[in-house]
Amino acid sequence: MDVTQTHGAFSWNELMTPDPAAAARFYSEMFGWQVKDPIPEMGDYRVASLGDDMVAGIMAPAPGSPPMPPHWGSYITVADTDRAAERAVALGGKVLLPPIDVPTVGRMAVLQDPQGAVFSVMKYSG
Repeated sequence: MDVTQTHGAFSWNELMTPDPAAAARFYSEMFGWQVKDPIPEMGDYRVASLGDDMVAGIMAPAPGSPPMPPHWGSYITVADTDRAAERAVALGGKVLLPPIDVPTVGRMAVLQDPQGAVFSVMKYSG
């Protein structure tokens, strides 16, 4: 069983950087990742793999996004994205990006815990 698809498990990592091509070269040389060319329907989004396992996404901030330093984001698998967002608020957290559908992937939201840490949750399709 793939534990990353289990409720509460860390399931994906994503690098937000102004230069995805340079980051792809760095992580390829550092860890031996194979980074695919950008996915046309997702802008400059690239998927990194190690052997047969997809390990991370690499992307630039969306045009018009507020300035932010390059950073890694983590995704946690949930059984219900909308419920997870509601629960985060009930426990003193915030919803930074309300639940949205990601075609062919699932439903995600970006949340913040009461101490300010940001993370994403995802209910995967299928």
